Amino acid sequence: MTEDTADVPLLTPVTAEEWGDDEYAAVGALMGIPGEDVPRAGSGEARDPLNFDIIGVLARHPKMARKFLGYNAYLLQRGELPLRLRELAVLRLAHARRSSFFWGEHVRVAKAGGLSGDDIARLARGNAEFDGVDRLVLETTDELLANGRATPTAWRRLVDELGTHQAMELIFVVGTYAMLAMACDTWRLVPPPGSVALPD
Repeated sequence: MTEDTADVPLLTPVTAEEWGDDEYAAVGALMGIPGEDVPRAGSGEARDPLNFDIIGVLARHPKMARKFLGYNAYLLQRGELPLRLRELAVLRLAHARRSSFFWGEHVRVAKAGGLSGDDIARLARGNAEFDGVDRLVLETTDELLANGRATPTAWRRLVDELGTHQAMELIFVVGTYAMLAMACDTWRLVPPPGSVALPD
């Protein structure tokens, strides 16, 4: 097996010795705190940057990461779209794009946010077992991934069901996480040990 076909990461997280002011400032943008208040790499604290491979990889370009993570923090922590709907969209994207890393990462996020194991199993089987706004979000996510846009009918339904702000955020969630999945899968990031495997 050559290196090009091996399952070897192409970009690895910043090591504990490589973390500096710029890298901590980038993570601080995600956490909403100054860089000097971010737990130090290797500290063993819950928010130790070494616990999050994706953060460590993004920190290889700290100036870009600082801008991106500040924006992503809004979607994750301050956005109006309910966590359930956001994670249904992200998991559908991970399943459709066959992103093992994002599936493993976001099953954990989704369960912590209240999605059940049954919800996640049903999502992997398609849309037929969902109804209401859950199904609307899944179908719109499918349209966005397949066509690069939602239909006018889907957009109007989203606005009617969710309001303009949440409908807008859904488009940005799908686009943002499609980009992140593309990056992480290019770099061959591996889900953390114990992550739920991506179903067929």
